[in-house]
Amino acid sequence: MESLRITGLEGKDIENYNLHESKKFSTQLRKISKPTLIVANKIDVPGADKNFVRLRERYNDMIVVPASADSELTLRRAEQKDLIKYSPGSELFDILKTNELSQKQLDALDFIKKDIMGEYMRTGVQFAINVTVFKLLKMNSIYPVANPEKLSDKKGRVLPDLVLLKDGATVVDLAKEVHSDLVKGLLYAKDLRYNLRVPTNYQLRDRDVICLINASKK
Repeated sequence: MESLRITGLEGKDIENYNLHESKKFSTQLRKISKPTLIVANKIDVPGADKNFVRLRERYNDMIVVPASADSELTLRRAEQKDLIKYSPGSELFDILKTNELSQKQLDALDFIKKDIMGEYMRTGVQFAINVTVFKLLKMNSIYPVANPEKLSDKKGRVLPDLVLLKDGATVVDLAKEVHSDLVKGLLYAKDLRYNLRVPTNYQLRDRDVICLINASKK
């Protein structure tokens, strides 16, 4: 229905569409049913910046993200060895052990800092994932916890889990994702960010911290 409304074809029988109308409708339907972005990888290759500009101009109705997967992999491997401090998607990284890095490795990190992050703010890999999940697919990140005071699970781990749910999902939907048994006897939930008691049909928001309350827990 949304595709029909946007294309202005609501009152016309689909069997009577001409070629232009069929293309217009199918294009809009694809955009809604299969949201897409373009990841312009290998932005670290000489001349790639010009190709990136051409891509943006050619696909000006789509999101085009410049990315360097090779740079991201380099940073993650260095971070795993405690050579640098870096969080995926971050705009910066800090070198921790300069004396353990070769000149070639230092040059590579300098290139990433100046030519990739300096020009495009980040490597683009995590950013592309975030845009896909939260903007295109309209997902919300929800943190379910068992202990409302410590914001932890039953083992004492603080905010151990993250559940991705579609925008408009309710407390019941969260319970189904965590464990199907939680739906049985589900009474309400506690929104721990705002210290509110919310009903089972409450629509969850991004970054909500939720404690599910069922008959057995009460």
